This record gives sequence, structure tokens and C-alpha cells, in this order.
Amino acid sequence: MGLEHKLVQKMGQSLLMTPQLQQAIKLLQLGRLEYQEAIQKELLENPVLEENREEFESKASPSAPEGMEVGPTVLSGPLSTPDSEDSSNASSSEPKVDWEDYSENFTDYQGSASAKGASNFEDRQPPEVVATQNETLEQHLLAQIRFQDFSSEDVMIAQNIVGNLNRDGFLDCSFEELASICGCPAEDVAMVADTLRFLDPIGCCTKNLQECLLTQLEARGLSNGLESRIISSHLDKLEKRKYDAIAKTEGVTREDIARAIAMIRTLEPRPGRPFADEAVRYIVPDVYVQKVGRDFVVTLNEEGVPRLQINPMYTSLLKEAGSSQDEHKAYLTERVRAASWLIKSIQQRQQTIFRVTESIVKFQRAFFEHGVSHLKPLVLKDVADDIGMHESTVSRVTTEKYVHTPQGLFELKFFFTSGIKTDAGDISSSSVKDQIKNIIAAESPTSPISDQQIVDMLKAKNIDIARRTVAKYRETLGIPSSSQRKQIL
Repeated sequence: MGLEHKLVQKMGQSLLMTPQLQQAIKLLQLGRLEYQEAIQKELLENPVLEENREEFESKASPSAPEGMEVGPTVLSGPLSTPDSEDSSNASSSEPKVDWEDYSENFTDYQGSASAKGASNFEDRQPPEVVATQNETLEQHLLAQIRFQDFSSEDVMIAQNIVGNLNRDGFLDCSFEELASICGCPAEDVAMVADTLRFLDPIGCCTKNLQECLLTQLEARGLSNGLESRIISSHLDKLEKRKYDAIAKTEGVTREDIARAIAMIRTLEPRPGRPFADEAVRYIVPDVYVQKVGRDFVVTLNEEGVPRLQINPMYTSLLKEAGSSQDEHKAYLTERVRAASWLIKSIQQRQQTIFRVTESIVKFQRAFFEHGVSHLKPLVLKDVADDIGMHESTVSRVTTEKYVHTPQGLFELKFFFTSGIKTDAGDISSSSVKDQIKNIIAAESPTSPISDQQIVDMLKAKNIDIARRTVAKYRETLGIPSSSQRKQIL
């Protein structure tokens, strides 16, 4: 068979990921905080974009998404383009611009334009925010070390110990490793660590949980008590709640064990926890569902998200440039086009969130009326078919997007659950989890309900599931087994 080169024409279809499409997909899958940051970044980087601070009704806005009647919450940034009427009106009122002078005066300092490169400092963090930053565990301990009667060598050892603590306040390396770093005997490191473990918070700079708890008991004068013996010799039994075995080994009554355990529960197992440097992240809903009369109304939350528009001054500059071809016009044309695509992508994102939420409300109306126990099985394909979109789009929209409902605040993903077949029809797995949670919440602390008993109780409600399924749901809810939940009075 001979081989030869040929030129062949072939017709076909393919999906090209244009930069505009990539931007739309990226905005679609961002959570609210990341979405706000992305918009602020574009405002800084693109000089033709500006925030429209004027108050006006969305129905009068030419850029409101078609078919969306959500009141003043709709993103309403007008899509200004070089050929728009607004551009022609602006150009007639603006004076002629010297492009050379404009290029000299223009600066792109974080997206802001000002005369002769002048810039403001509005982006700097306000002093009150800087002043209220949380103190770290390392800073807290170093401040106390300064008041200890340490030699210069001991101070160096203490600084290295503090620098090797994990977030819980435990030492992450051995005394030998620290000794090699500090160039001193391991006994010196142990001596300094023994002093540091009694600094505030007591129990930090220890190697493990057992040593941490014993240090706190020692500080309370209970180093020889039953509590210390339990921590020293029966910590594994304590974790498994084998109270009878502990009482038999120590030769004490269950009442004595109960009092000792009550004291142990007042100890802090992770002394570094109050100094965790993680910032608290509050969840702000992306959309609201409110009951008005007999209907549920979906409203987008646009608070804190700027309405964008294209500065008419730049479109007038483009119109004045006419058919000239210079680098300044090319730059502005590209920036205006990018701004237009951004505004369209934002509108598409908000419209998609609105439509997906509206569809969820239609499928899960019983939940919005009565709560989690009435949640129905729902998959992405059901909503995708209902609104005429692809499943992947629905998946992106429901990730890290939250809705405020009469039943509470939920992620949109929450409404998509698998189904369990029962005699009365399919029931949502989330509904079953809620029932398991309620059953365990009502149990006696001294006689917790076993997984098999939960199975029998659910079967009485025509919900037939296996014991291992109950165990899996219980673990998903973060609820320990019945033996671990057992308490003694």
C-alpha cells in the first residue's frame, strides 16, 4: 500500500474555549467572596470600567437579563459600546482630546487614571483593621518569655521551641532535634520546655495530649489524684468510655469515676486553639427565597457587589479617534471590549443563579413549606432539563452558592440528594439523616440507642434501610457510636 500526502477538506463542529467563554465559566463557579474580589480586581485593572452608584429601577435598565423580574436586585450595569447612543451624546459634549497629551497623563496605577501619575491611597488597609489583628500563639508566648529568668542561651532555646509548635500548641519535633539546632545538650532543651509548659495557655509546648492534660492537672494541684491516674494509665479506656473497667482497675466506685471525668472535661485538650489565626468567614447568601402569600419569591442578593458600567468618556474618545489606527485607540478598544464581555458574563451568572434557584423551589416546594423531613430526591439532570442547560453548568452554579430560605441558610448543593425506596415511595437521604439525628438527640445519655435500634425505629415508619447505611449516615453527621455516646451520671 502506497503512502502519499493529500490536502483534504473536511467539515466538522468543535467547541472552542474563547477567552470570553473561559471568563464566563470562571465567574459562574466562583463563590460570593471570590466573585466580589474578581469584580474589584477588574475595576482596578480596567480603566474604562466604573461603578454605577446611581439608584434606578431595574425595569428601566436596558441591560437587565430578559425574563428576570427580581426588582432592584438585578445587576444593572449598562452595556456601553463605541456605537451606542450614549457614546454619541457624550462625544458631542466632550471637548477634543490630544491623544499625545492623554497618553502622557494616563497611568494604570492599579487600574486608576489620574493626572500626571498622581495616585491616592484608598486601597490601603485602614489603621483600625491593622490594630485589631489577632495575636498568634507564638507572639503570646514570646511576650511571656521576656519576663522569665532565662539566660541568653535559654531564650534562644525557648524561641526555637515556640517556633516549632503546631496550631494546637504541641511540640512537633524531639528535644534531640532542637538540641542539634541550638547547639546545646538535650537536657537543656527539656529544662526550658518544662518551664514553658506552665506559661499561658497551660499545657502548651508539650509533646502530646496526655502530657498536656497532666500539666493542667499539676497546675491545679491534682497531680496525685484519681484524675491524673486515669490520664496516665487509662487514657485509651477513657476514649472508649469503658468506665466500669477503669473503676475496677482503680478500685473505686462509678460515682468516683464520674466526678473525676467531670473534672477532666474542664481541661483544654488543645491549648493553642484560642490563638488559631484563621479568619472567621461569615456566609452571605447569594439569593433569597421568601414566602409571599402562597408563593415563594426568588430575589438575588446584590448587596456589596458593585454595578458596573463603561465610562462614557472613553467611548467618546474612541468616537473622536474615528478611523485612525494608533496604539492608543487599539488599547482602548480592547479595554472596552473586555469590559463589555465582563458585564455580559456577570449578567449571565446572575441570571443562571436565579433560574436554577427558581427550578429548585419548584421541585422542592414541600421542603420550603415544611422543612428537611420533606426534602425529595433530586439530581442535577432534573434541574438541567427543566431550565434547558447542561448538568455541568448547574453543578458550577450550585457550588459555594448559598440561599436563605424560611427553613434556614443552605448551600444550593444541599437540595440535590439521592433517594431511598420505601413502601410510601422514594424519600431523600437527607430526610433520613435528619430523622436519625432527631432520634439520637432524644435518646437517654446513659442508655444511647444502637444503630440496630435506629433501623427498627425507621422500619416502623416504612423506611427500610440496612444497619451499615445507618452507621454511614451517622458518621456523616459527625455522631459517634452508641458506646462512645454513653455517659455516666
